[in-house]
Amino acid sequence: MQCAFLLFILLAVTSCSKESVAPAVTIEAENVQAVEGALLQLVNEHRQAIGAAPLAFSELAYSYANEHTEYMIATGNTSHHDFNTRASKIAEAVDAKAVAENVAKDYDTAKQAFEGWFASPDHRSTMEGTFSHTAVSVKRAPDGQLYFTQLFYLQ
Repeated sequence: MQCAFLLFILLAVTSCSKESVAPAVTIEAENVQAVEGALLQLVNEHRQAIGAAPLAFSELAYSYANEHTEYMIATGNTSHHDFNTRASKIAEAVDAKAVAENVAKDYDTAKQAFEGWFASPDHRSTMEGTFSHTAVSVKRAPDGQLYFTQLFYLQ
């Protein structure tokens, strides 16, 4: 399952899922840092191959990505629940002009997640978009399933 979400601050909002009004529920799952690093590397290698600048790592985006990945594990679903709040907080903190998010599960490796996003026009557009910063959160659920959140922003 995968879904892309993009918000251009003050311009437009698009989503492939509706935002839920359910209360936030999170758990503490451990990050799979090797997969996070590999996925970030794959995205940046692809961007360089198409002539786009590589994305700088953002601790701020990583914090929000981790919170959202924990939320998805707690609910057992991929979603963009509360994306507008995440995007607004990132935009306010770093004066971002655009914020976007890709989420996924049902992949076992960084390469599989990248290939899944690459095959989706919305996800691919986000990975290739005019962004300057990113962070990838990958966490393993108690059942062993990996959940992915990648946040992007343009500063």
